Formats: sequence, structure tokens, C-alpha cells
Amino acid sequence: APTRDVLLVSAIITVSLSVTIVLCGLCHWCQRKLGKRYKNSLETVGTPDSGRGRGEKKAINDLDRDFWNNNESTVQQKWSSYPPKEFILNISPYAPYGDPRLSLKLPAGGKAVNTAPVPGQTPHDESDRRTETRSSVSDLVNSLTSEMLMLSPGSEEDEAHEGCSRENLGRIQFSVGYNFQESTLTVKVMKAQELPAKDFSGTSDPFVKIYLLPDKKHKLETKVKRKNLNPHWNETFLFEGFPYEKVVQRVLYLQVLDYDRFSRNDPIGEVSIPLNKVDLTQMQTFWKDLKPCSDGSGSRGELLLSLCYNPSANSIIVNIIKARNLKAMDIGGTSDPYVKVWLMYKDKRVEKKKTVTKKRNLNPIFNESFAFDIPTEKLRETTIIITVMDKDKLSRNDVIGKIYLSWKSGPGEVKHWKDMIARPRQPVAQWHQLKA
Repeated sequence: APTRDVLLVSAIITVSLSVTIVLCGLCHWCQRKLGKRYKNSLETVGTPDSGRGRGEKKAINDLDRDFWNNNESTVQQKWSSYPPKEFILNISPYAPYGDPRLSLKLPAGGKAVNTAPVPGQTPHDESDRRTETRSSVSDLVNSLTSEMLMLSPGSEEDEAHEGCSRENLGRIQFSVGYNFQESTLTVKVMKAQELPAKDFSGTSDPFVKIYLLPDKKHKLETKVKRKNLNPHWNETFLFEGFPYEKVVQRVLYLQVLDYDRFSRNDPIGEVSIPLNKVDLTQMQTFWKDLKPCSDGSGSRGELLLSLCYNPSANSIIVNIIKARNLKAMDIGGTSDPYVKVWLMYKDKRVEKKKTVTKKRNLNPIFNESFAFDIPTEKLRETTIIITVMDKDKLSRNDVIGKIYLSWKSGPGEVKHWKDMIARPRQPVAQWHQLKA
């Protein structure tokens, strides 16, 4: 009898465990299915987003951009209720200049209209759209004055040496003209050259936003060119139904950004042209150096670091010394900074180091050194990315600013890199301005 009872209890326990395991597996499967369905619904629903202009729909970015592949189809979207039906957004590969175009019909006042999302197109990640360009555009509007000189079309040779004393952010080629018969302003974004690397892989995924200031709510965008520091877009944008007397009151503003799928897009540079200073009777082509974006966030602070190159040991020692005047990222008016150091070779992350966190300190002293093995023959393709972070316990850590050290970065970074190579086995220290 005792043996029978023991067997019965064992059987009950075994059955209970089996049922529990089956139920757990079923629950896990249901959670994955529901999570996937919820994620898909987030990617397709058209919800308002202030980063695109209040009232714009979520998938507007991809009406004129399938960000990894060219979309050669013709798309025509109409509003069912408001604005009136005559406001149509057209995307056609058969533009007057032989390239893909995006035409935006405008009311008499010349304002851009909102568009509905297109099913099947993948929107940008929404977390980077809230505040990335609003303050930049606002600062630019405030800085423009009537004292700007008459602009004339440029060429590669004409402007090859412009801005050599400031940071090299690359340059952009574009055209602008006006059709008086059709009341249409044409903007063609052609290409960019020598853009700086913004990604950990040592490259960028650039795209261009087009505004007609002072209208800050509505914008048009090019496609993203993946891993390309010399992108060719050749995209034409038509602002239709735009009276000439309204056009000459606007400022053409182009902002080049690095697309980041999982975080905030990084601004690369900007160009602006008051249209009353341009002869719009025919298409005018410009080459313009990109200027730093006025993100309205003020200085991010500075970081003092030293580099020491040992060619015999095939190594670089990075010493993070201290920072000053860091941007306050917390509500209390301070930050909890630490520094991440990434060693990159071509498109690959090789190694990561980081300092300790300094609590509530905008002028932290780190004095931490990190050694990286770098063969001499790989120096030319090597980039050291230094990111100052603000640590948060209850949310995602914030980026305060970045520094890109390589032979092809900005003037200050390149100088530090060359000094390091020219003075082997000696620590070479230099202050660097943190950048977005």
C-alpha cells in the first residue's frame, strides 16, 4: 500500500510539472505573437508626430524615401477630407530633369500640406523625431538678415577652398529655379562630398531635409544613402501652386543628417539661401560648404585627452584626462558623466572601453588610460570614437557629445591624430569641443 501511495504521488507531481511546462510554453508563445502584432501595428499606424510638423502623418518620410532601396513606382495620395482634394502629393520617376521627383501642390499661400501614410513603406524610428530640427530651424530663422549678399551659382573649382579654416563638414550640390507659367518652385538635390563619419562603423547614412523658411512645420526629404560619405541623390522636389511673390519671401534651407535607426538622427551640416537673392528665372546650380547645425542646445562642453602612439608595440594609448563645462542633462541642472571609447576598423567595432561615472559633476576629472592594439598598416582605416555619456538609473543614458579621431575627421581632430603619429612614444594632449 505505501508503495502504491508513493507511486500515485509521484505520478501526480509528474503530471503537474508537465502541465506547468506546457502552460509556460504556451504563454511565452502567445506573448511573442502579441508582441509581434503590436510592433507591426506601431510601424503602420499613422499617428501625429511633432518632429515632422504637427498633424503630419507617421509615414510621410517614406513617401519620398525608401531608405535603403530606390522606389521607381509612381505614388499618388489624396486626402479624403482635409485639406481639399486638389492637394495632391506626387512621387514620379519622370521628372522634367530626368530624375525622380517629389511634387507638393500648395494652396495659394504657398504652405505645404500634410500627407497620409503609404502602406507597406517602413517609417523612420520615431524616437529621433521629437526635437532634432525644430530648434535648429528656429535659430536659423532668427539669424537671417537682409544684409546677406547676392548669391551666384558656384562650381567645384570656385568654392573648393571655402571654409578651409573651419571644420570640414563636406559640401552639397543642389539646383533651384522657378516656373512662372506653372507657379512652381523646383529644388533639385544632387549630391554631397566629403561628409564626416557619424557612425561607429566610420561612415554615415546621409539624407537631406528641405524647408522653405519661415515655414518650419512642413519638410520634404531625400532617400537615405547607406554607408556613403559621397552620396548621389539626384532627386527633384516641386513646390506647386506657389506664387512668385510668396517664393521670394522664403529661405531655402537644406539640412544634411545621418540616419540612425535606433536613436536620434545626427545632424551633419546645413545650408541656407534667401530666395530673393537668387535669379530664379532659370535653374541655378550651387556648390555650398556645409555649416554646423544651429541645434539651439548651446555648448556641449570640452574634453581633454591625450594620445600616445608606439609603433614598435603597434599600440595607441588613449588617456581621458578631464572635461569642462559639460552640458547639464538632468533635471537638477547637472550630469553624471562617463566616457566610452570605441576602436573602429573600417566598418567594424573592434573594442570598447569606458571610464567610471562621476556623479553630479559638470567638470569631471577622469585620468583613465586605455591601450588599443593597432598595427601600423591599419592606422589609415582606424577611427577612435569618444562619447561622453550621462548615466541615468531609471532611463536610457544620454549622449552629451562625441569626438571622432582619425586622419579624415575635422581639422582639430586630424591635427591631434597627425601630431600623435609625428611624435611616437610621447603623450600628445589636446582639448576637443564635444559635438552632437
